Amino acid sequence: MYDYRAGKLDWLAAGMPIEGQFQGRPTAGSLARTDVPTCFLDEILGPVRARVRDAGWNACVVVNEERVVLGLLRAGELDGPPERTAEQAMRPGPSTFRPHVSVVELAEFMTGHDVANSPVTTSDGRLVGLLLREDAVRAAHKLHRAVLHDEGNHDDRS
Repeated sequence: MYDYRAGKLDWLAAGMPIEGQFQGRPTAGSLARTDVPTCFLDEILGPVRARVRDAGWNACVVVNEERVVLGLLRAGELDGPPERTAEQAMRPGPSTFRPHVSVVELAEFMTGHDVANSPVTTSDGRLVGLLLREDAVRAAHKLHRAVLHDEGNHDDRS
């Protein structure tokens, strides 16, 4: 037995395993792509852009040595002047999601605010991965279909 003193919300925000009715449901942490390219503040944009595009991505998360998220380079920022540093080109302090956030909440927020992607971080700001809107929307639709299917399979006759 272990007493996690930081509390249940911090446990969830750290991406730790959950039990009960939400176990197995898609979350930001389960959908985040962990292979997202990263770079440091002082890296030059030209080589970063080439590395990101060669890996098949159009975004790069700017982190420090502890993988704390400092900024985000989306397609528009990556297309900037190649001599700039990541720090000069990035969107500083991007909105992030915690690993425990539900897929339905993610899909609604990202669609409603036209957010193409967003970093997923632990409660101390460390990168878990990058969540793509299309992944969140796809998972939300799949969950919705599963719930409708389950509701349709209940026989209410006595």
